Amino acid sequence: MNIDKAIELRKSGKLKESNNLLLTLIEAFPEDACVHYQCAWSFDALGEEAEAVRFYERALELGLNGEDLEGALLGLGSTYRTLGKYEESKETFEKGMRLFPNNYALKVFYSMTLYNLNEHQSAMELLLKCLLETTENEDIQQYKKAIAFYSDKLSETWT
Repeated sequence: MNIDKAIELRKSGKLKESNNLLLTLIEAFPEDACVHYQCAWSFDALGEEAEAVRFYERALELGLNGEDLEGALLGLGSTYRTLGKYEESKETFEKGMRLFPNNYALKVFYSMTLYNLNEHQSAMELLLKCLLETTENEDIQQYKKAIAFYSDKLSETWT
């Protein structure tokens, strides 16, 4: 199987060549979850999100695990969001965060979906918590306690 070659082509910017090779691999290995996942990723990289969806969905149906599952859930959730399928995006990210609670990229992309669903309070709260848990920036660290306190009180005022 030439999946490694397809990945290298994508990494080196030869996106169409990578995609063509992966489509050939899908024909040769139609039940290989990893090939479907990589093919979905290749369509995303080409900016063809609508095409990517069916490959992500099939990869998940066929069964992925570990980093591939983590990446596929992030990719599918993000792709759903860019296509305006916000509820599907939300469900996908929530599944991803249940399975991979330490993945901050999932949380950040999920917050974008929450924004699209007009759940601005939840989106900001999650982003602020991610920021506080991941940044080493001294200016932010100096105000960590205050930012944490206000993160779930953004609409409140004290008069």
